[in-house]
Order: sequence, then C-alpha cells, then structure tokens
Amino acid sequence: MTITLQLSLIFFCFFLFTSIQSHSTSLSGTAKITYLSPTILFANYDKMIADFKIYIYKTPKAISPTFTSSPESIFYSNLLNSEFVTQNADDAHLFFLPFAPDTSTRALARLVREIRQSFSYWNRSLGADHFFISRAGIDYGSDRNVLELKKNSVQISYFPTKSGNFVPHKDITLPPVVDSVIELPHARANKTASFLGYMKLNKDDQSTWSLIDEMMDDQDFLIESEPFDHKSNINTSKYCIFIYNSDMNWFVEAIASRCVPVIITDRPIQDLPLMDVLQWSEIAVVISTRGGVKGMKLLLSEISEEKYERMKESGVVASRNLVWNAVPERYDAFYMVMYQLWLRRHTIRYTRREFA
Repeated sequence: MTITLQLSLIFFCFFLFTSIQSHSTSLSGTAKITYLSPTILFANYDKMIADFKIYIYKTPKAISPTFTSSPESIFYSNLLNSEFVTQNADDAHLFFLPFAPDTSTRALARLVREIRQSFSYWNRSLGADHFFISRAGIDYGSDRNVLELKKNSVQISYFPTKSGNFVPHKDITLPPVVDSVIELPHARANKTASFLGYMKLNKDDQSTWSLIDEMMDDQDFLIESEPFDHKSNINTSKYCIFIYNSDMNWFVEAIASRCVPVIITDRPIQDLPLMDVLQWSEIAVVISTRGGVKGMKLLLSEISEEKYERMKESGVVASRNLVWNAVPERYDAFYMVMYQLWLRRHTIRYTRREFA
C-alpha cells in the first residue's frame, strides 16, 4: 500500500468518525433516550431510502387483499405507491406475499405452494426473506407451507396481537390509526393535573374488572365509560391507563398529548410498535394487576418528577414516528415500519442446488 493511499484511508476514516460524532452530538437529549440506537437509526434510515427494494407477488383474485380503512390498508396502499417496489425480483431484498384477511389456512397453504413451485426465491431462505400482513396474526398449521410462513416469514399484524400469534424479534406490529388530529410535533403541554390516571372504560375487560372497580372508587382516577370529552381528560391527567390487549386505539394520541401511558398486563409485552426503534421504558410504564390500585399508586409515586417530565417529552418525540399520514412523510409510521423490515433483510439464503 502506497503512502498516498494510506494517508487517504486515514483521512477517510477520520472524516467518517467526525461525521458520526457530529451527528450524534447534534441529537437532542430527548432523542438520545427515546431511540434505542439513534446514531445508527438516522444513518441507516438514509441507506434504506436509497437502496431498499421489495418485490410483490401477484396473488389470485379470489384472495387478493381487500383491506378496509385500517393501518393495514394504509400501509398496503403506501407500499404499492412507494419507491421501494421493484419489478425485478432479482434486485429485491424482501418479498411481499399479499392475501386477504379472511384467507383460509387451506388457501394459504396452496398459495405458498404455488409460490414455491413458480419462483426460486422462497426455497433460498425457506421464506425468511418474505413478509405478509395479517391483522390478528396467523396460527401454526400442520401443512409445511403454512408452518414455514408462520415460523420464518415476517408477519405484520395489528397492535396488540393475540397471544401466541406473534413471534418476538421476527414479527412487526402496526401502530393504530389516530382518529382525531394530533398537534405534532409540538403537542400542548398538560394543564395542572386533576387526576393521577385517566382510563376509557371497555366493558370487555372482564379479566381486570376488580382492578377497574378499585380505580372507580378512588378519586385520584377518572374512569370514563362514555368518552365524550376524552381530549380534555387526557390533558388534565398525569397518566393514561390502558388494559393491554384491549382498546388501545388512542394510545398514540395520549403520548402525543404528553400523557404518560400506563399499560396494565400480567405478562411480558413483546409486540409494541417499533420495538426495534423506540426505547419504550422511557415512554411507558408497565404495571401488573397483582398489586391492585394500592400497588399501582405506589409504583407511580416512585417515578421522580424529573423522569416523568422526560417520559412526557420522549412520548412526543416517539409520536411523530407512530402517526400515519395520508402522504407518507420522513420518519412517520409508514417509513418506520419499512425501516423495521429493512433491519430484517439479512437472512440465510441457501444455494439452489440443495433443492434440486
């Protein structure tokens, strides 16, 4: 290696290091704690925009997607009209297998079998570089094709996903669609809190009725069965309370309005939206039902005012990544779901002769 080449290499490395350092220091303190790896995220995001390619299979008309107004519909529509789609399957990093939400297990097995036989891509990775959308997630099946789809392919489902239908670190959930307009990126600061916690009551939450009854008898909590003025209640409450696997459609609205979410569950949560990106421990509080209201109030009282303020601001930052826009905008829900797919593009691809 010549001295000139060595000096050029040293200069390049120094330039790269200082660029990364400069980008890192330019991030706000809130952004640094909101994201798991902020420096990597922003550098990797630009590479995704420039390089990421997806091939979409054409599926039979009988099982073609017919999503209604939902996160799945918005994601699917945005993907079809995005710069990520390629007509050359050899250029693709990932392959999208679209099918209708009500597709039967038998039809699903037949679809995968046809893809396996008609294209060379499935067998290269046993479906690990493929993804699909299923609102509730699919169950394991005895058919080899459905089993490979479930175990290997990336499932995009709706948050929260039914227990057992979500595979952590492989699958992805879509953030809920916000029904009302959110003031982003500068949501209103909370007024002086009138309530410790606010909750929109769902009559289907049978498993937590004893806890809900306790909260209804406690003046520190506002439990609303008919959410006539929930915006005001969000803005006058320190915490917004959610029963996991229940109505969480206003989850994004809460954090955008600086109401720290409290998620009540007795099992680990592994399907929060953007789990690969957001540091949820800095945004939300997870509480078990076992301690009752007394245990909940004790745990919340132990959160310092400094941390509470930090969580509120982290929620506002995160809400920008969880909002679906009619026309996708940088770092919004569509692009961040795409980023999670981008992170999953590295899969083992077997040589073709093994399947000859």
